[in-house]
Amino acid sequence: MLTKKEQRLRRARQTRIRIAIQGAVRLSVTRTNLHIYASVISGDGSKVLASASTAEAEVRKDLGASGKGGNTAAATVIGKRIAEKAIAAGVSKVAFDRSGFAYHGRVKALADAAREAGLQF
Repeated sequence: MLTKKEQRLRRARQTRIRIAIQGAVRLSVTRTNLHIYASVISGDGSKVLASASTAEAEVRKDLGASGKGGNTAAATVIGKRIAEKAIAAGVSKVAFDRSGFAYHGRVKALADAAREAGLQF
């Protein structure tokens, strides 16, 4: 019997294999109870081209006194930030890697915000 985490990692592996075959730049999203993290990783997986998270000091300032990163509002902020950073790094088209997390809630909010800010996936 697989644990919840092992099941998620198994789903993540399947997606990453598919993205690696395409050779696409990927937008990888990870979430914890407190924070959400996003990274744009090069096609060969060797370099992080851009990253954003709710753990960054300036993002925490924007989120208010509590610095809560575990909600959809925070995920939307990170989605916009990662899109801006990726476009600044010369990346406009990415493959979305949700790391085995369900595509809803915070993960969906981040993806929608990144799309609105100009990233294509």
